[in-house]
Amino acid sequence: MSFDAPSLLLSFLFGSIGFVGFVYGKRQSRAVHMIAGGLLMAYPYFVPNLWLMGGIGLGIVALWISAVRLGA
Repeated sequence: MSFDAPSLLLSFLFGSIGFVGFVYGKRQSRAVHMIAGGLLMAYPYFVPNLWLMGGIGLGIVALWISAVRLGA
């Protein structure tokens, strides 16, 4: 993880979304929300490239939304 401003802000953005999703999933006992939230909080530590970080984050969010719409 690099410590430049755009990487930190993007990590904070996806980490915040992940935290809210994880807490919501824990309170409502929804595994999909907990898994997606955990992934969104953890993956920025392992991805050094800013564009790759944004793409992976958007991919996780898109899979999360589609799983919820399919009834998971």
